[in-house]
Order: sequence, then C-alpha cells, then structure tokens
Amino acid sequence: MRRRRAALAALVLVTAAVTACGGDESGGPAQLQFWSYNEPSGAFDDAVEFCNQDSGGAYEIVYQKLGANADLQRQQLVRRLAAEDASIDLLAMDVIWTSEFAEAKWIKPFPADVRKEVSDGTLEGSLGTAMYEGELYGAPANSNTQLLWYRKDKVDKAPETWAQLIEMADQMGTKVEVQAAAYEGYTVWINSLIQSAGGKILESPTEASLEEEPLRKALEIISSLANSSVADPSIANSREDSGRLAFEQGVADFQINYPFICPSAAAIDGFQDKIGWAPYPRVDADTPAKAPIGGCNVGVGNFTENPDEAFDAVACLRNERNQRVAAVKGGLPPTLSALYDNPDFQKDYPFAKLIRDSIDNGAVRPPTPLYADLSLAIATALSPPDGFEVDAAVSELKQTAQDALDGKGLN
Repeated sequence: MRRRRAALAALVLVTAAVTACGGDESGGPAQLQFWSYNEPSGAFDDAVEFCNQDSGGAYEIVYQKLGANADLQRQQLVRRLAAEDASIDLLAMDVIWTSEFAEAKWIKPFPADVRKEVSDGTLEGSLGTAMYEGELYGAPANSNTQLLWYRKDKVDKAPETWAQLIEMADQMGTKVEVQAAAYEGYTVWINSLIQSAGGKILESPTEASLEEEPLRKALEIISSLANSSVADPSIANSREDSGRLAFEQGVADFQINYPFICPSAAAIDGFQDKIGWAPYPRVDADTPAKAPIGGCNVGVGNFTENPDEAFDAVACLRNERNQRVAAVKGGLPPTLSALYDNPDFQKDYPFAKLIRDSIDNGAVRPPTPLYADLSLAIATALSPPDGFEVDAAVSELKQTAQDALDGKGLN
C-alpha cells in the first residue's frame, strides 16, 4: 500500500485544515463514492468495509449500487460522467468500457507510482483490458473467463471441440447451454470463436478485419449448435443465469459459463460434487481455444475532488485479501499471480490453474471506444442464432461491423 494514505491519516490527527488534503469541510475523511454493479455475494460490501477500516481515517468509501444488468449500469455511468459529475470518485467498469471511457476523458490515467503498483504481479491478460493508448486507466479487480462445465456423474471424459460437444450431447439426449440472446454475451461467444479459429474482429480501433475463413468456422459452429437437438429451445433468449438454472435443474448436462455457477451450486445439497470442468471448447482439434476474458476494472473518475485518496482506495479494493474473498465467496477469478500460486487458495478454488491458463491465453474483446455500437451491431446481425444463413452472414458481417465503427448505426 502506498505511503500517501498513511501520511494523510496523520494529517487528519494534527490539523483541522484537512480539506486541502482531500478531507470534507468538517475535517473528516474524504468521502469517496464507489459506483459499481450490485455484486450479489457480498464480496464488494466486504471489501468496502475492509478498506474503510484500513484507510486510517483518510477516506470513507460509500458503495453506490448500480442497476441489474450491464447495459443499464453503463447507461447510468455515462449519463453522470458526460455531465462531469464530481460524485463519481471510483467506478467499477466492465473491461470493455475502459477504452471508451478513457477516450472520452471520463476517467483518469494512473500516475506512474500507482501504475507500477497495479501492474506488478497482475496477469497480463487482465492488465491488457485496462490499457488504452499506452496508458493504464483501471486496476483489474477481478477477471473472468468461461469454462466448459459438465455433469461428471454422467460424462466420463469431457469433449475437447465444439463438434465433439454437440455430438456427445446429442447422443446423451441432453442440452448445451450457451449465451445467444442479442446482447453482449452473444458477442463474447462470437469473438472467442473467431479468435479461436485464428481471426479477429478488428484490424485497428476503427477498422474491421473479420477474415473469411475464421469467420466462417465460427458461424458454422453457432449455426450447427443452434439448429441441433442440443440447443436450448429458448436459445435466442439464453443468458448466463438461464444457463446456470438449466444446468442446476438437470435440463442441460453441459454449459459454457463463468465460475459464478459454483457458489450458486453450493446451495443445492450434493450438487457441487457432480460438477466437472474442462477448457473452453476448441474450434480446431489441434489448436487451443481462446476463451473469453471479462471482469472488472476499477477506475478513478476524471472529475473527482479527491484523486489522491481515490487512487489509494483503488489499490485497497483490488488487493490480494479482497480478491481472494471475491473469488471464494462470489466465484470471481483473481487478477493477481500470487493468489494462483498459493496452495491454500488452490484448495478453495480447485479450478484455479485452468482459470489462470484461460485468462493468460484468452480472447480479449476488441479495444475500441466504439465497442458498444460494434457489439450491438454484431449481435443483432446474427440474431436469432438459428436464423441466419452462414454464407450471407460471412459476406455481410464485415460491412456491418465497419458501418458501426463509422457511426452509421444499425440498418
């Protein structure tokens, strides 16, 4: 922890003029509003309480809980940031918002000393999501990646490829849960398939790539699954939580999902012991897949009146202690190498090695300030997943993506 915080705490004790050092006008600790999604396990509440006690009186974090879904959370933040709202001291950003908010100058670049503190020991895949044009704009507080989860009491050996997964599920007469509603989760799937096939969505932040062969392989997998017997009947509305529920209820014996499904399963007597995990399925049998990379970056609002305290609070919120609580309590993968190397943590988080490998080699979503428009355009163009024609989609998707980047909107 940086020494500035301790110095500030000392100043609180020896002078009433703490306003210039970031305190409020009454001489108390700096009030820091932390705008974040409502983390359901209580891990974020725990982190806020810990940091407030650990600050030595330098600051007090107030947890402002945003709406229930990512689109609403982003909308709430954008409205305030665009109005230069000084009450946004700290904000938890989905990794895909970081470049957008940085380009708009809504968040502060990290000073050199904080950047070093955040960078040291952080997984490269996670750190990459917080960078924009060579500057660090967020501290990766948790990461996320998807695995193939399956019923190990019914499956002897997990399939390695998408084709094997579809074939095995068909033979078993069961379902495979994915995310394919017209929202960000669908674009995440599409992006990972394209990168797993050796392609990419963007050539640069303003130029689409989408080479034909990788794109075709990706779309053939989506169409094959969506039009097969293993698809959820509601696949066009499928999201992370609907997949979790179908898996828990025995409707599906396979799901592609994030580790949050494990703490949830613990509430069902004996069910956690029936869950197996395996790497994200491959597109090509001889090429490892690139699983999605998600997670949360904590940034500092550009209009905060307490930047020094805010950067100190960021360092605390994402420290090793708090990341461990978030992983065990909420299923949120850490971003710190030290935790993955900790034998005690490995016992609490038995799929830690696989998670780390997936993050280190994962599919980062395209870093562009125009990501929201790009993602919506792609998800909409390929919806419903059982309704598009592969040849036509391969021919048209690059132009659709470029139109979004050029600000032409959806047709």
